[in-house]
This record gives sequence, structure tokens and C-alpha cells, in this order.
Amino acid sequence: MDAVAVRIEGRGTPESAWERCAWLDALPLVEADTVLLGARRLIVVSPHPDDEVLGCGGLMQAAAAQGCGVQVVSVTDGEACYPDHPRWTPARLRDARRRELAAAMQALGMDATHVTSLGLPDGAVARHEADLVAHLRTCVSPGDVVLAPWIHDAHPDHEAVGRAALAAAALCGARSLQYPVWAWHWLDALASTGPWTTAQRIALCPDAQARKRQAMAVFATQTGEGEALGCEPILPEHVLARFRRSFEVLIG
Repeated sequence: MDAVAVRIEGRGTPESAWERCAWLDALPLVEADTVLLGARRLIVVSPHPDDEVLGCGGLMQAAAAQGCGVQVVSVTDGEACYPDHPRWTPARLRDARRRELAAAMQALGMDATHVTSLGLPDGAVARHEADLVAHLRTCVSPGDVVLAPWIHDAHPDHEAVGRAALAAAALCGARSLQYPVWAWHWLDALASTGPWTTAQRIALCPDAQARKRQAMAVFATQTGEGEALGCEPILPEHVLARFRRSFEVLIG
């Protein structure tokens, strides 16, 4: 197993440690309006269905409520999350995860028309990074805010999507920000300083938190709810706890 995969093995940093993290608590706390000021659209580039909800489901709600266009570019269908599973084959997962994403968007107050699914191969986005940049250049415009995973998130698909989004936003004259997902698993909550020179916490009101939790719960293939998986889910309770906060973090 390579070094990247090792960093997101095991249970990782518990949310109880993040609740006591001095450098996280010191990040500026701002309202969503600050991030969305002057934005024409919010374009959220997501490696797998669920990353967009985990990373910025609250900000997506705020954008939609303000009349700011929201578009999710779902890069893969997450079909490789349970390799060699006898029941959850890639074809079945591809269909299930697209349905889950559509339902999650409804929980956030939007619908499937806000999603563009590209169907790139799960686990191999880096091999198609140039194609992803080319696609994003066709849909990103000046005045857009482009959100994508942190380029050092320690998942190869996340990092490739983050790089592609940064490149496309720069070429199109759009503003770009990044959201951490797996970084919360392996970063050190006890470190004296955080890993980002510029980052902020986006405050979520109780209603936004509740809607985000509903949207996260929709991803039954990842949480293990519903039909028994017969294996450890991708998003067990201790992972979900990191995304039930009263804020979201954006880098940049």
C-alpha cells in the first residue's frame, strides 16, 4: 500500500481532538455572504458523490438561498469504493451513488439539474486530469467561485480534482477555494500551527446544519445504513462526526 493510502488508514484523528484544536479554533469565522460576495455562480467540483456535501454542503445551501447559481461537477461515480464486493459491483454502485447524490441535492434545497456527472474512472482521475481541466474550462467563467478538494488531501482523486480546478479557474479568471475532506482524518489536531497560510471557517446556522446532516444520511452506500454491506463502510460514524460541525473550512 502506498504512502498516500496509509495516511487515511485506521480511525484517524477523532472529532473530540478537533474540538480542542487551537489552530482550527483560531481560523477566522465568517458568514457565507463573505465568501459569496460578488459571485455569479458557485461551481463545486467533487471527486466522488458525497464529497461536495461533506466539504461544502452548508455553503451550497447559502448560495442557493441567495439566488447564486450552484452547479456540482461530479467527476466520478465512486464506483470503486468496495472493490471485489460480490453484491456492490461497480455498475450497481454507479447507479446507486448517482441516485444518492440527486437525493442529497434535494435535501439541500436543490435537485439533480444542479449536477453534471462526468463518469471519469474512480481511482484514476489523475490519468484524466488534462481532460478534466478542458471540461472545466468550458463551464467556468469570470465571476464564478470554484470549490474543489485541497490539493494535499491525501486521496489521489481528491488531489487531482483539486489541481484541475485550480488550473481551470486560473485560466478562466475565476476565484478558487479548496475544501478539506480526508485531511481531517490524518492532520495533527495538537500541532502548534495549521497547514494552511490562508483559510477560514464558514459559519452554518442550525437549519443549514440540519439540512447538511440529512443530505449526508442519504449516502447509504457509504454510511452502511440500509442493506448490509458486509464490510466497513467508507463513512462510519466517527468519520461523519467531522462534518457535523457548526462551520465548514475553506482554504485560499
